[in-house]
Amino acid sequence: MKVGLFLNTQWQEGARVSVADLLAQVRTARDGGFKSLWLPHHYLVSPMQMLQPMVLLGYLVPETKGMTLGMDILLLPLLNPVHVAEEWATLDVLSEGRAILGVGLGYRPEEFAAFDVPIQERAARMRESIALIRRLWTEDRVSFQGKFYSVENAGISIRPVQKNGPPIWLAAQVDAAIQRAARIGDGWLIVPSSEIATVAQQMKVYREALRAAGKPADTEAPLTRECYIGSSHKAAFEECRAALEYKYGAYAAWGLEKADVGKKPSFEEFARDKFIIGDKASVKDEIARYRETLGVEHFIMRPHWPGLPNEHAVRTIKALGEIFASQ
Repeated sequence: MKVGLFLNTQWQEGARVSVADLLAQVRTARDGGFKSLWLPHHYLVSPMQMLQPMVLLGYLVPETKGMTLGMDILLLPLLNPVHVAEEWATLDVLSEGRAILGVGLGYRPEEFAAFDVPIQERAARMRESIALIRRLWTEDRVSFQGKFYSVENAGISIRPVQKNGPPIWLAAQVDAAIQRAARIGDGWLIVPSSEIATVAQQMKVYREALRAAGKPADTEAPLTRECYIGSSHKAAFEECRAALEYKYGAYAAWGLEKADVGKKPSFEEFARDKFIIGDKASVKDEIARYRETLGVEHFIMRPHWPGLPNEHAVRTIKALGEIFASQ
């Protein structure tokens, strides 16, 4: 069983943007035995502040020895696949073969409008992009004529270190998208906003789709969770409540389904079976419950959200490293 760090790269309006805080989290995770590092991706999030992930991932390469580096998630339909293939080949070279490309459809209309991409084309664009990216990573010369993208007898500027290029993992929340992840992806990224019972049903869909595609049942399916560890169960909820309410309030304003904390009677009810929050012992028990229920072996934990003091996130990362070291 392994744990990864989902690094928060967002700050509230007017807050101090601190790269030193990010480095403290990454170094704590690395030294604590975390196996992967993940960054989010969005555009036009003002008044929230947000660093762009590819520049930051390149900056963090020297700090992440032994950790795979990925996106959770890259909004692939907004981008030209040639650009993505070149950037991720570069990251794979810089990291000596530690890159994983995590992609998703996206859902915010303002992002699609800004890039002049019809939102109804997002699934088709993602399928076509993945097909072209894989060919660019593995073939010397590529001729590709798709509906959205084309390349004529050209080769990528630099080849990835990994033989077939970085693994491509797809985020998905509905059955059709989960089946697509099984068919054309190397893994399924499970989003943090789905409750455990929902994920359990979706895991059945994924494994059946893997079987139909002739892929191993243990193909990667890392679980992303919001996670916070306090001195007590009560203290944990009190300390992280405001930051998580701010984060999920932003999700709801952006149009993400099931993200509105205001629809639940209490924050505790909203978090139940979705977030992993408590003291160290109860968090350890929750991780064991998720593992047993879902069969997951890779947890991607996000311990920090806009407004939470950085030292609280570092404390959670340290405790998680101890929990997973004991497994």
